[in-house]
Amino acid sequence: MRKPIALLGLLLVSALCSWAQPSQLPSAPGRWTAAKANAWYAREPFLVGANYNPANAINELEFWQAETFDPATIDKELGWAENMGINTMRVFLHDLPYQQDAKGFIKRIDTFLTLCQKHKIRPMLVLFDSCWDPYPKLGKQRAPQPGIHNSGWVQSPGADALTDVSQYPRLQAYVKGIVGAFATDKRVLMWDVWNEPDNTNDNSYGDNHTIKTELPKAKKIAIIQALLPQAFGWARAVTPTQPLTAGVWQFWRNDWSNDATIPAFDKMMLENSDVITFHQYADAAALEKIIPNLKRMGRPVICTEFMARGVNSKFQTHLPIAKREKVGMICWGFVAGKSQTYLPWDSWQKPYVNGNEPKVWFHEILKGDGTPYDPADVVAIKTAMGKK
Repeated sequence: MRKPIALLGLLLVSALCSWAQPSQLPSAPGRWTAAKANAWYAREPFLVGANYNPANAINELEFWQAETFDPATIDKELGWAENMGINTMRVFLHDLPYQQDAKGFIKRIDTFLTLCQKHKIRPMLVLFDSCWDPYPKLGKQRAPQPGIHNSGWVQSPGADALTDVSQYPRLQAYVKGIVGAFATDKRVLMWDVWNEPDNTNDNSYGDNHTIKTELPKAKKIAIIQALLPQAFGWARAVTPTQPLTAGVWQFWRNDWSNDATIPAFDKMMLENSDVITFHQYADAAALEKIIPNLKRMGRPVICTEFMARGVNSKFQTHLPIAKREKVGMICWGFVAGKSQTYLPWDSWQKPYVNGNEPKVWFHEILKGDGTPYDPADVVAIKTAMGKK
């Protein structure tokens, strides 16, 4: 049944007013003022990048462990990024290499930052991550499962550490040790404290998949809701000159247009973040709606995950909007490799094997040899970055 036109008009006006309402969310202790955050962002260029993992690493551990850390591959791939105008990368760290060899891990991060500087890239470093395998282990990592998206990615901290409060002091030491080591390093753009912290991995390791090794939803969310503000505090205790963030990500479900409609977990993330970050795997119209909902908070806004061709989240459609609004954009995936994130999420239910490979890649910009999957993607990036 259609609603009367007058009522529709009132609903539209109400919606527009709610978008325009400035946020009154409080700030967590030590959070940058909006003025400080905006002054920082005013000095930054339009940020465009990718979530970066070397093609020969299945996860963060294979990226960073001494036995498999590969500066030559990183140098080559970052060179490809520089050539198309990319100026940032979002890069996941992990607590276990720090536990194993803190000095060695810090030295490898320093090597990585030197390579980034060589290629005019300033990365965002991610400290913790709630996505995919809940039981990370040091040492040789398993091979990719054929046809499955991100079949070897691991959480940090894993389920064992999350549920064992005696391990929290080492998590604190990891955050303070890593952030403290690079707290004044201009090569670091910013710190992402926790990726998708309340993600319960329903379709991979959770309730909707046969593996079912994930912690119970309510238990995991309650633990991290208490732990994440502490992690922000640990990072702030070493006084970094770079901003801190944790990105809201449930764009298809959560309403950020009005403080009253924001879920409690998202409020906690936003109240702790110096800079507002978010994820958006949806079309351009959805991006146009999300941006003012988050900009009303009066702080810089950066999208730390987007670009999934199968849901019309693309460089060609999204970068012009983002550049107009000066909203940084970081896609998922750079070079196709062992993570296999060029395959869709639904590959966990129906692996893309035996000639069933998707006709359209989900993520990733480049093939393994450095050539673009779709040259139009690179044209769109270069155009946005003013690079011929």
